[in-house]
Amino acid sequence: MSFEISKAHSMLAAGMSARAMRQELIASNIANIDTPYYKARDIDFETALVEKEKQLYGIDNTNKLKMAKTNKSHMSGYNIIDNKKATIYLRDGMTQRNDGNTVDLDVETTELSKNAIMYSALTAALKKDSMIFKSVLDASAKV
Repeated sequence: MSFEISKAHSMLAAGMSARAMRQELIASNIANIDTPYYKARDIDFETALVEKEKQLYGIDNTNKLKMAKTNKSHMSGYNIIDNKKATIYLRDGMTQRNDGNTVDLDVETTELSKNAIMYSALTAALKKDSMIFKSVLDASAKV
């Protein structure tokens, strides 16, 4: 059973999960730097976080046309894209070496550093959010 401390807590946890997944992808890219025809991969988790935010806060500002059902026996529409999950894609614009590999060590180490900083920031924010919740509990126990 999972329970939600706050909406911000859920967003922070989802962000940390996505950053951990990105860390694994970047590490995989670096590990395959000498693999012929390996294409550098990255993750588009911003879209998944926006969808999580819409779900948590009840935002529905999509311009998506809803399928009309004039009879209860009509089938529902099929959503091909699952926006609740992060999308892994091949990085475009990367220079391909003679062996077909597109991993650039400078790009990967830069992205690894940026990801580590963002993960640390999310960890600090999650701790602060948890401390606020704890202080409320402590204050209510004293009454």
